Amino acid sequence: MMKRATKSRARSRQSDSNPQRIVDAARAHFFSHGFRSVTMDDLADELGISKKTLYAHFPGKIELLEAVLADKFAGVEAKLKEVTRAHPRDFPATLHELLAGTQRELDEIKPPFVRDMRQKAPQVFKVIERRRAALIERYFGKLFTEGQRAGMVRKDIPAKLIIEILLAIVQAIMNPSKMEELAMMPKEGFSGILKIVLEGALTEKGRKA
Repeated sequence: MMKRATKSRARSRQSDSNPQRIVDAARAHFFSHGFRSVTMDDLADELGISKKTLYAHFPGKIELLEAVLADKFAGVEAKLKEVTRAHPRDFPATLHELLAGTQRELDEIKPPFVRDMRQKAPQVFKVIERRRAALIERYFGKLFTEGQRAGMVRKDIPAKLIIEILLAIVQAIMNPSKMEELAMMPKEGFSGILKIVLEGALTEKGRKA
């Protein structure tokens, strides 16, 4: 009986120290409350694991933050891919789902996280910018090209130029310093940017769809 109990506890500890479980817990705290106020000790206590185990997976808070952001981007890309596959050659449906999905993802990010990114992790934000630009170019670029074929996006402006304009505006506005200056959250900022870009890019047929 003792051997079985010992093996059971060992399996439980192994499960509790699963890196994904650590990332999930950190993600809930970081995006809602910022990462400055949450210590690695706090996370270890909450998860019921030793600090040694936590640091074995993530040597420091920056490494854990990077893992949280990688997890976030992986989820976003999976959903964007799902949307584009679900509505092949259906520009209005794809656009609607992409916008709605993007808004839901951005809604997870609260003011304390934006503040901490500006003050404590500007170097990490550069990684966010690269990943974000790649996703916008891949999924919205494809969408605008398909929209042109469907007559819902203007053909007198190259789709690549529309994407470059979108990327430039996003880079200028969607960063921690500018978000705090404007007292605006990423969800609001991205929504406003897309409205402006789409207003100029869509044809009358596209606006009515």
